[in-house]
Amino acid sequence: MKPIRFELPFEDSPQNYYNIVPDLPTPPPPPLHPGTGEPLKPDEMEHMFPRGLIEQEISSQREIPIPEPVREAYALYRPSPLIRAARFEKALGTPAKIYFKYEGVSPVGSHKANTALAQAYYNKLEGIDTMTTETGAGQWGSALAMAGSFFGLKVRVYMVRVSFDQKPYRRVVMETYGAQAFASPSQRTETGRKVLAEFPDTPGSLAIAISEAIEDAIGSENTKYGLGSVLNHVMLHQTVIGQEALKQFKLANDYPDVVIGCHGGGSNFSGMSFPFVRDKINGRDLRIIAVEPRSCPSLTKGKYEYDFGDKSEMTPLLKMHTLGHNYIPPGIHAGGLRYHGAAPLVSHLLDLGLIEAKSVPQGPVFKAGIAFARTEGIIPAPETCHAIAEVVSQAERCKQEGKAETIVFNLSGHGMLDLSAYDDYLSGKLVLVEGDED
Repeated sequence: MKPIRFELPFEDSPQNYYNIVPDLPTPPPPPLHPGTGEPLKPDEMEHMFPRGLIEQEISSQREIPIPEPVREAYALYRPSPLIRAARFEKALGTPAKIYFKYEGVSPVGSHKANTALAQAYYNKLEGIDTMTTETGAGQWGSALAMAGSFFGLKVRVYMVRVSFDQKPYRRVVMETYGAQAFASPSQRTETGRKVLAEFPDTPGSLAIAISEAIEDAIGSENTKYGLGSVLNHVMLHQTVIGQEALKQFKLANDYPDVVIGCHGGGSNFSGMSFPFVRDKINGRDLRIIAVEPRSCPSLTKGKYEYDFGDKSEMTPLLKMHTLGHNYIPPGIHAGGLRYHGAAPLVSHLLDLGLIEAKSVPQGPVFKAGIAFARTEGIIPAPETCHAIAEVVSQAERCKQEGKAETIVFNLSGHGMLDLSAYDDYLSGKLVLVEGDED
C-alpha cells in the first residue's frame, strides 16, 4: 500500500512566517487614512493594534521569526498533515491525484488558531489585557477565545447574528474558553443600535460586527482589536500552512499543478497559497484558484478600489476587490465567507494575474462536501466545501482531458459544529439564494 498521509516532525515546522511582499513584481497599494486619504502612517494604527503587529503589517522583511511561546502553542497541533484523498479520487473516477492539508486538527478545528495565537501573544507582550473581535461562523471567535485563555487575555466577540442563531454551539465554545459572545448587531454599541433601529430584522454582516468590535476596543481601557482575516499580518501568520505543505510534497515526491482554497477575507487561501505563489513568481508552472460563494462574489464581481473594511467607516481605506462596505450578504451557512471585501494582498495577486478566482452556488458546495465526507470520513466546514466543489470541477476536467494532474486544497476546518447546515441540505430545507439555481 502506498502512503497517503505525510507528516512532519515538529522540529521541521516553520520557524519563520513568510512575507510575500518582497517577492511581488510590483508593490501592493498602501492603506489610506480614512480622513485625509493619504498613505497611512504606522502610528495611526496604534489605537487598534499593538506595535508588534503593526510592524508586521508594513514589513518588507521576507522572513519574520515566530516567537517561541507561539511555536510552543503551535506544537499542540502543528505540523498539520498532508493527506492523499485516494478514496475521493476513486469515487470521482479521475486520473488526478488529490491531496488536502488538514487544518481541522487544531484544538478549535480550523486554521484560525494560527493567527489567533500570534495576535494574543503580541497583545499580551505590550501589556494589553482585553481584545475585541468579530466572527462570522464562529471559527475565528473560537480561536481567539482559546488564544486569550492561553495568554491571559479577556476576549469579547461580536458574532454575525444569522450565524449566532444558526450555530449556537460556537457561542458555547467561546464561553467555555472564557470569552463573551454577543449577536451582532447588538445594543452594546452605537453602530449596533443604529443598524437595529433602521433594520431590526437584519441578519447582520461582518462589516457591522467589525465596526462594533472596533468601537468597543476604542472606547475601552487597555483594549485592542483583533481581525481574523484580510490584513497583511493575518495572511503572514497563516503561511505556516503552505510552508509545511511544500516540505510534505517533497516527502510525497510530488508537487501540485493546481492549488485551491476557499475565499472570504483571504486568510486560509493565503496561508496555503502564498508559498506556492512565490514558486510561480520564480517560474514554476501552476494554477492557484480562490473559490468564493456565488452570493458574496467579491473577487469575481467586486470592484477593485479603495473601500472601508467596516460598516461605520472606522478602518483605513484598503485597495481591494469589494462589493461595498454596506453590502449585506444573504445568510448562507458558510458564515466565514460572508465578507464584502477581499484581502488587499489577494486582490493585488488577482490583479497581477498570479491567481484565479471562481464562485460557486450552495447546491454544488454541499453536494461536494458530502461526497468528500462519504469517502474520506471528514465532514468539512461549509466554507471548505467551496474549495472541494472546485476540486471536483478540476478532477472532472482532468478526466475529460486524460491528465493525471496533482491537485491540493486546504481543508481549512471540520464541520462538526456546522451540522445544522448539513441537516438543512439533507432535508431539503436549505434556503435558496441568488446563484443557487445555477
